Amino acid sequence: MSNSIAEISKANFILATGTNTTETHPVMAIQIKKAKRRGATLVVADPRRTGIAELADVHLQLKSGSDIALLNAMANVIISENLHNQEFIESRTEEFAALEETVAKYTPENVEEITGIPAETIKEVARRYAKAKNSTILYTMGLTQHVCGTHTVFAVANLAMLCGHIGKPNSGVNPLRGQNNVQGACDMGALPVVLTGYQPVASDEARAKFAKAWGVDELPAQPGITMGEMFDGAGSTVRGMYIMGENNALSDPDVNHVVQALDKLDFLVVQDIFLTETAQLADVVLPAASFAEKDGTFINSERRVQRVRKAIDPVGESKPDWEIYCALATAMGYPMGYESASQVFDEIASLTPAYGGISYRRLEEGGIQWPCPTADHPGTTYLHKDTFVRGKGKFNPVEHIPPAEQPDSEYPFVLNTGRRYYHYHTGSMTRRTGALELHYNTEHLEINPVDAHKMDIADDDMVLVKSRRGQVQVKARITDVVTPGQVFTSFHFPEVAVNKLTNTAKDPICQIPELKVCSVKLEKIS
Repeated sequence: MSNSIAEISKANFILATGTNTTETHPVMAIQIKKAKRRGATLVVADPRRTGIAELADVHLQLKSGSDIALLNAMANVIISENLHNQEFIESRTEEFAALEETVAKYTPENVEEITGIPAETIKEVARRYAKAKNSTILYTMGLTQHVCGTHTVFAVANLAMLCGHIGKPNSGVNPLRGQNNVQGACDMGALPVVLTGYQPVASDEARAKFAKAWGVDELPAQPGITMGEMFDGAGSTVRGMYIMGENNALSDPDVNHVVQALDKLDFLVVQDIFLTETAQLADVVLPAASFAEKDGTFINSERRVQRVRKAIDPVGESKPDWEIYCALATAMGYPMGYESASQVFDEIASLTPAYGGISYRRLEEGGIQWPCPTADHPGTTYLHKDTFVRGKGKFNPVEHIPPAEQPDSEYPFVLNTGRRYYHYHTGSMTRRTGALELHYNTEHLEINPVDAHKMDIADDDMVLVKSRRGQVQVKARITDVVTPGQVFTSFHFPEVAVNKLTNTAKDPICQIPELKVCSVKLEKIS
């Protein structure tokens, strides 16, 4: 997030796009509700009428995968009506002329055809976003898990810079992270092109610094490959795999392909706290300790580094992840002599400028938001105050790109997937609580009443859902939360392994698969 969680409640305008906030980020939803009580305008862009959409002043129920067209149309209105922040554009940005040229053709009238949103509604939303003192944009994977996900984020950034709603309090571009430490994983270099703190693998200076700290001659300059590329290469360029805390056999698109890929490996190791569907396929399972059984840090959506303190000793033979890594590295001939999680963190801080001033001693007093370069620095509540990391912010003009798979006569429905309030990810934790599964113990497929009537489908009828990649059976739920032609379900339930259906088509820049849109057909099971 460019800004802090508490700042959401002080925004005058909130655009929540591709995020079912009340169900999947309830803490953030509290801040939105506070802002609403203070008089803020809430606009929600989502194909479904979600809980957060029910709270909205305006619900933009757009067609799946048409986000870029909508955002470009808003930019078109803002520029054509002279509502853009000319001072900010001139002093803080570059390539404005290129953006102006690109969005000129995305008139609200043209975009109405693409998105299904009335032109006058687009105009009104654009005006309110531009004129508000503080406007914030919140988004999640509903915006990014498309073949054009990176370009859609560019379009969001373009809109924020266009109005100067970035680099100041209570505004900004704020992706809401979907897991408790996914921000921390990225910060620690769990990406194929960076080391910790987003220091490029391609940087000779960065590699030399890490090589010296780790006592090796040099580190490879070649970036790694993405997870999707690993599965594509399984059995050929990739012979073995080490999976930690990820249940790919349920969470990845086209899981039939994933399971086949794992079967082709010479050796598979899975490190997890439960024997997940993926762990059951492994040659070796390493039992990891849960959050309650170890010391460490988590970094949340607002870049806040927070202490995690051990409450109980690890159960059975499980160990904290860092201890497993140290033992494994030592057995492989590279001794790792760390004695505690705090010692590991000290090394992180010494090698990562954004973490340079953070220590366990300081974290005892409370969380700290990076960048925090020195021991006397208070941390950073919002980013880009006076300048962007690259100097001037660059407008990146982008074009509307339709989903890779379109509905047709054979597969006439658009399937969208997401999460449910009571569950999380593949259910490996939330379906073992003895409580949450009582509230939501069976998955359903949401079907619009118009479609259900045509197919003589009623609530709780079993429906066979087929795509070009696989099929699943699931109970029907008739609801106007989804529009005609659209269906929705979650990926929490192994017995309804919906990712047997989803598309492996990827964003060519970041390689994220298009999990949010695929074409399916329905058959009522007698």
